[in-house]
Amino acid sequence: MTTTSSTNSASTTQSLISALGGGSGIDMTALANNLATAEFAARTDRLTNQSDTLNAKISSASNLKSVLLNLSTAMGDAVRNGSLSPTPQVTNASVAKATLSGTRTPTGTFTLEVTALAKSQSIATQAVALPSSPVGSGTLTLRFGTVANGSFAQDTGHAAVPITIPAGAKLSDVAASINAAKAGVTAYVASTDAGAQLVLKGAEGAANGFVLDAAETASDPGLAQLAWSPSGGAGQLLASAGDAAFKVDGLARTSASNTVSEAIPGVTMTLTATNPGAPTTVTFADTSSAITSSMSDLTSALNEVVAALTKATDPDSGELRTDPGARALKRSLGQLAGATVIPGATGAARTLADLGLSTQRDGTFVLDTKRLADTIAKDPAGVSAMFTNGLYGVYANIDKLYRGAAASGDANSLGGSINRYSKLLKQVTTDKADLATKQETLRANLVSRLGVSETRITSSKSTLSFLQNQIAAWNNAKG
Repeated sequence: MTTTSSTNSASTTQSLISALGGGSGIDMTALANNLATAEFAARTDRLTNQSDTLNAKISSASNLKSVLLNLSTAMGDAVRNGSLSPTPQVTNASVAKATLSGTRTPTGTFTLEVTALAKSQSIATQAVALPSSPVGSGTLTLRFGTVANGSFAQDTGHAAVPITIPAGAKLSDVAASINAAKAGVTAYVASTDAGAQLVLKGAEGAANGFVLDAAETASDPGLAQLAWSPSGGAGQLLASAGDAAFKVDGLARTSASNTVSEAIPGVTMTLTATNPGAPTTVTFADTSSAITSSMSDLTSALNEVVAALTKATDPDSGELRTDPGARALKRSLGQLAGATVIPGATGAARTLADLGLSTQRDGTFVLDTKRLADTIAKDPAGVSAMFTNGLYGVYANIDKLYRGAAASGDANSLGGSINRYSKLLKQVTTDKADLATKQETLRANLVSRLGVSETRITSSKSTLSFLQNQIAAWNNAKG
């Protein structure tokens, strides 16, 4: 309380002295603030300018990277949705679904007749009255091969799979053990009118039939009731395994799976229904107009990148006029049209220039639609191959351009520049904070020192006033 009262009293006295014309008449606090600000003004301005410059560089580089990402994403979407590739079309869509495999570019028309779908074998073991009862212990063994006409022919190239069943295991435990073996056979317990039954399902294909052998623990019997073979056992054969049978252009084929690759070159088909005696057709859409449209869009998008890059690297006003990442991007764009899109291509379609893209002297791009049309006419398969997913193609080249520019670990890339400028900006921010702390320390010291000077000036003025009054009194007395 004493300190507070003294402080308030001193403040009040100082205010009265100033109001009466005492003291220096100068606002010492404002003077301290101004002096501290002036001391650090040059350094503060320099750091502020550095901060503004770095923020502008980061913004400009990030904008270029964003434009490239949008270009790469748009091209990737166009390729993935199939509008630029010769998407296979099945006239009778219920028979099969077809997609491009990416191994080659298909053309022409094919017929497809499906006479049988691939099937998997399924069996149900003998019913157990109480599903919670132990079924015995020992080893169940899955053996694989062909099940037909009440007999089993084992495939010696397909290894048998032993499954250990511990003592006390219930039917659900047996199902879990079979599933855990990952042998291509799945199991579950079905509650039926007869009781609880173990149901096993194998993989598609005639060679993936199976039998289930049981070797019981002598002291804990019961596991044999789960054994099944076509010639013995009390279980049921619910469905037999079989291969898919189909014809492409009248030639008979078989497949262990309903997913069939390369029966039509470059196409993967999933067979879904049969159509014996009524072949359907598989054709491929003409994508020349979509490709022309896409190349036109690509040219426009590349010119947006060039415009943004030109502005950013303007010799007088560009934020990135000396930036190595911006210079590297400019070089990459200059080489884009002539770069080989698919290594090893021997047809008319090898580069983006073959697709009509050309670079002008000012760095902008134009599309030569006549050259594109000529290339499509000469090498339609090669052109289509350029617009598929994979390691190579138009999209892969554009994506490579973006990834190269965005690589933060490369000093000569936009990503590397952004990383470098961000670190510098962080340091400038730290320096500004340190400078502000030093300025505040100086201001506080000046306030304290000037306060002492103000007190001394006030005391001196009081003494001077006293002396002046005494002299005046003496003069009056003499008069």
